[in-house]
Amino acid sequence: MFQIKDAQFSFKLFDHYFCEVKDRNSPVKYIDPFQAKVKAEAWCAYQERCQQEVRDKLYDWGLHEKEVENIIADLISDNFINEERFAIAYAGGKFRIKKWGRVKIKMELKRRKISPYCINKAMSMIDEDDYRDTLQKLAEKKMKEVKEKHPLKKKFKVMSYLISKGYENDLVQLMINNE
Repeated sequence: MFQIKDAQFSFKLFDHYFCEVKDRNSPVKYIDPFQAKVKAEAWCAYQERCQQEVRDKLYDWGLHEKEVENIIADLISDNFINEERFAIAYAGGKFRIKKWGRVKIKMELKRRKISPYCINKAMSMIDEDDYRDTLQKLAEKKMKEVKEKHPLKKKFKVMSYLISKGYENDLVQLMINNE
């Protein structure tokens, strides 16, 4: 056994192996893998989660890579995590509730490291007629809200808004030019 002469060094070792220190005044304590699995199951049962969200949460709880990957494998086999189900629920929710377009939804799913197959499956679940109706309603609503007098500037502001919501540029231009 070796002796550590530097107290600062031993404290850092302790933090690395037993705690995650977000703030020096309040360290998060390490929880064992069984406890973490039970908590993760409850967390996943509450709402659809993707693998990356669960992975990040397990690391936040102070688990190491092998433990995290084993727990994720168990959660997948017990059907607590399903990437396809998550992608469909996420895309549908963001479209219906926040009125996001396909571009923004795809970008967020990619950021969550969802596979292209699951992203395409989720995009195919968005009804084309509902998509165009939503875009039309958003455009009409924004046209009424924008106070700009000059018609070209007004169209530009509305187009910028719709593109920032994640709608396709060509579809937005077609919609605005038809009004």
